[in-house]
Amino acid sequence: MIEILQTGSPKILGIKLSGKLHDLDYRAFVPKLDAAIAQAGKIRLLAYFEDFRGWDLPAAWDDLVFGLKHYSDFGRIAMVGDRKWEEWMVRFCKPFTRANVMYFDASECDLAWVWLREENLSSPEEIRKER
Repeated sequence: MIEILQTGSPKILGIKLSGKLHDLDYRAFVPKLDAAIAQAGKIRLLAYFEDFRGWDLPAAWDDLVFGLKHYSDFGRIAMVGDRKWEEWMVRFCKPFTRANVMYFDASECDLAWVWLREENLSSPEEIRKER
């Protein structure tokens, strides 16, 4: 399931991904994301993984097609989760986007939001130093 999270900014989109994603999840979600990009231009994205179990094959294809279509439409992507494979996924995703992609542990979700909102922070380490 893909759930839209309220961010208070048209330039920042938050999503929560849970369970196993299917083609129908993407059919419902992608038009909302396309509309956000059309309205705001380049956006920043927080992807929060909670009890996430991956994609079925059609959804994996949908994700790949979406990523290729929107290769340069994201400025920053914060991926938040609690599993090592989700952190590995950040490294896998980097060649498919021009965005600055960072992984945050679920316990650092607030840092991910700060990193997305602050213009002059280049890395999560800068936030960690301040706290």
